[in-house]
Amino acid sequence: MKILGIAGYSGAGKTTLIEHLLPRLGAAGLRVSVIKQSHHDFEVDVPGKDSWRHRRAGALEVLLSSPYRWMLVGELRGAPEPSLAEHVARLSPCDLVLVEGYRHGTHAKIEVWRRDNGRPWLHGQDAAVIAVASDQAPASALRHLHLNDIEAIAAFILEWTAR
Repeated sequence: MKILGIAGYSGAGKTTLIEHLLPRLGAAGLRVSVIKQSHHDFEVDVPGKDSWRHRRAGALEVLLSSPYRWMLVGELRGAPEPSLAEHVARLSPCDLVLVEGYRHGTHAKIEVWRRDNGRPWLHGQDAAVIAVASDQAPASALRHLHLNDIEAIAAFILEWTAR
């Protein structure tokens, strides 16, 4: 499995970019999974439902399965957050894992940057950035892909994945 980060500050458009890339990468024949890291607490199941009740009652992991999808929820209960490598190991085999978050990891990344965010570029301090998807070209030799040119970004990822 190839691992490619979609990295940037909040509000840059990472989630939207991934949302637009997934159907194109899938149509090109890639089996793609996504890992998203959040710095906030979140609920993944509905309060009052069985899986929520089991998790709240103390289960370390709850796997919910149906004919339509399955979901595995793990509770850390004070343990440290697992590493990206540990999460990747949990995934079923696929061709590509897109990672949103883990911005400081050493995996290859496409930096997503918007001028209006007023945030600094990441690639100056991160040698793992292989390209920039932004609304303004960076002052560097890195490959620049316009943030709104989803076809070009998908083509770049397909080319990178084939290497």
